[in-house]
Amino acid sequence: MASLIPPVKAAPLKRIGQTLQEPSTKRVKPLSRVTSLASLIPPVKAAPLKRIGQTLQRSISFRSDCRPWGRQIAPAITKRRDSKLWSETFDLGLGHMLSSTEIKRQEAIFELSQGEQDLIEDLKLAKKAYRDPMLKLSIMTEHELNQIFFTLDSLIPLHEDLLSRLREARKPDGLTDHVGHILVDWLPCLETYNSYCSNQVAAKALLDHKKQDHRVHDFLQRCLESPFSRKLDLWSFLDIPRSRLVKYPLLLREMLKHTPNDHPDHQHLDEAMNMIQSIVADINTQTGESECRYYKERLLYLESGQRDLLIDSSRILSCHGELKNNRGAKLHVFLFQDVLVVTRAVTQNEQLCYQLHRQPIPIRDLEWEDLQGGEVRLGGSIRGAFSHSERTKNFFQVVFRSGGQLQMHCFQASDAFNKQQWLNCIRQAKEAVWSAESGAAQTASPGCVISPEEPTYLRCFPPDSSRAPG
Repeated sequence: MASLIPPVKAAPLKRIGQTLQEPSTKRVKPLSRVTSLASLIPPVKAAPLKRIGQTLQRSISFRSDCRPWGRQIAPAITKRRDSKLWSETFDLGLGHMLSSTEIKRQEAIFELSQGEQDLIEDLKLAKKAYRDPMLKLSIMTEHELNQIFFTLDSLIPLHEDLLSRLREARKPDGLTDHVGHILVDWLPCLETYNSYCSNQVAAKALLDHKKQDHRVHDFLQRCLESPFSRKLDLWSFLDIPRSRLVKYPLLLREMLKHTPNDHPDHQHLDEAMNMIQSIVADINTQTGESECRYYKERLLYLESGQRDLLIDSSRILSCHGELKNNRGAKLHVFLFQDVLVVTRAVTQNEQLCYQLHRQPIPIRDLEWEDLQGGEVRLGGSIRGAFSHSERTKNFFQVVFRSGGQLQMHCFQASDAFNKQQWLNCIRQAKEAVWSAESGAAQTASPGCVISPEEPTYLRCFPPDSSRAPG
């Protein structure tokens, strides 16, 4: 299971999901990979690729000449959220009676509870500080806000329920004996995340588009500079549910790690672990398919001959993102499960679309090569804009031969890491096609959105628990 989120811009390559970390203020330039949740993903090993999650970044340009509200004010002091530990919260007069393993188990349970409380506060803040004021001030229409925030409100009571159960299970001295049965009973509620995560790609695209409106831009900038935001932008708050979803498997793994096999809670925790992995995998799959549909619907064909059944039948968008050709022109490239599509980003009816630049290339017949520095012949008016070394870095080539026709592209990625992600995704896409044709099911490497059977938009941990990130 993987990028809940989100096919994880190639420059980023995006990989829908991302990323087990809570929202960060650090800006990254990813490959668009399709995460994810998956993340909403962000090749999208998704920031290369774009991933839903990191991979949800769009190439829509923002206005930089927006006027700020009112007079200039001094920067506000950022309100930071204190990190609490179980051992620091409760007076452990019985601390000497607990083993180090039991203390770590209690810390993991307490972290689950604290995370629920923080999530609830952030979801309520998103509604109170962003949605309600923008509706009241007519900064966005109710329909637009419903598209962006979608079912966010419905997630609040769901997590309030879990938090209430966890607090009831905690004894006055701070110890929690059993939590597994609570999770086994509650986890099926997470199925409601399906629709929310599947909507993230469209929500992010609309939000990015609306930021070009100076009233929206100014309002969001003012919120970002306010203490309550903790330097997180609106999308960070909207992406918190996905971020939380992919963290549950890690929290459960930590609990299991410190729960002895003969402990009464072990069996329930093991059952809960299997449940959350299944739930995340299902949401991940649906999120990936949703992102794939979203981009297929925004492809523009200059002629009917460009239409390809391989595009129509694709359910997985392995990665996508911005690359440059050897003339410096920006292209947006999509790597679907069976076909590579080269496009140019265009605006049509105030919506970002992707106009096919050349004929789609079947993955089966695609050849690729990593071009080292100095092997690329550059052309176009930008020849003198950069030094020779800068112009010839991070190129790779894809070639398609069909009959007497030859189609060749030299692509330049934003950096060496981005290029390597693209090459890895192309290689694994070809392996997946070969495996499908030979009738053998082959699972893609952890963290990649390649295998149709096991997309990774939201996957945050590899199948082998010993390799889980810390």
